[in-house]
Amino acid sequence: MRKIGIIGLGWLGLPLAEKLALEEYQVVGSTTQDSKAEELSKEAYGVVTLNLNPHPTGKGFNSLFETDTLVVAFPPKSKSQEAEFYFQQLAFLKKLIDQSKVKRVLFISSTGIYPKEARAFDYDEEDELSKSNVGNQTLLEAERIISEKRAYELTILRMGGLMGGNRILGKYFEGKENVDGSSRVNYIHQIDAVNLCQWVIEGNYWEEIFNGVAPIHPDKKSILERNAADYGFTLPKSFLQNDLSIHRIISSEKLTDFGFEFEYPDPLDFPYSL
Repeated sequence: MRKIGIIGLGWLGLPLAEKLALEEYQVVGSTTQDSKAEELSKEAYGVVTLNLNPHPTGKGFNSLFETDTLVVAFPPKSKSQEAEFYFQQLAFLKKLIDQSKVKRVLFISSTGIYPKEARAFDYDEEDELSKSNVGNQTLLEAERIISEKRAYELTILRMGGLMGGNRILGKYFEGKENVDGSSRVNYIHQIDAVNLCQWVIEGNYWEEIFNGVAPIHPDKKSILERNAADYGFTLPKSFLQNDLSIHRIISSEKLTDFGFEFEYPDPLDFPYSL
C-alpha cells in the first residue's frame, strides 16, 4: 500500500506526489518531458518519463508498474479528433497494468461525463450514462476501457472544475461580454482534489465511483465578483440576463456520506496564489 505510482505529474498529480512523499509513501511519478524530469529529480519522489505514442516510450517507466497502487491522472486532449488516439493510449496503458504487479488503480475522470442539460435534481453516481445522453463521449469510452476485463481493483474519481493555485475564474473572464453568470458551478479546490485521492488510497475505497465536487454550488457571477474584490480582476463587461430556475448540479453527497470532509466546501472561499 505504501508504493504509489502517478501517471501524469501535472496540476493534480504533482501536488499529490509531493504530499504523499512527505507522508513517507514511496512515490514515483511520470512526466512526458526529460527536461521536467530533470527539474524534479531532486524531489523526495522518483520521476520517470513516459510517453504513450500510443505505444509506451521513455526512461525508467517500468518502475511505475512495480507499485501497489497506480494513479492515472492524464486527461484526454480537448480536440475531439484526438479521442481515438487517447483510447489507444489507454489501451496500451491498460496492457502494461494487466501485465504488472499493480493491484489498485485510481482513475481520474471528470464530471464532464454527465449530460450537459440542466434539470430539477442533481446528477449523481447512480445516473445511467450511455452514448445517447452522455456529456462527453470520450470520457465515457475512457472509463469503459479502464474498467473492463481487469484483475485490479478500480475507483474512478469524476473531478469537477479544478480550481486553486493560479487557476482563478476571475482572470479568465476579465472584460468579456455576455457572460452567463446565473449558472451554478461544480468546482473542487486543488487541495481537496489531492486530499480526496489520498483519502481513497488510505481508506481502501475501491470499486467505487465518486464525484469530486465541492458540496456548495454558488453562481458564477458571485464568484467573479468575489475574485474581483479579492484580487483586483476586472469584471466582465456584461452578463446575460438569465433567470434560471433549474441548474446542472453534480452531487457530492456520496462522498460526504462515506465520510470525506472538504477543506473548502464553498468555491466562494477558495484560496488562490497569484
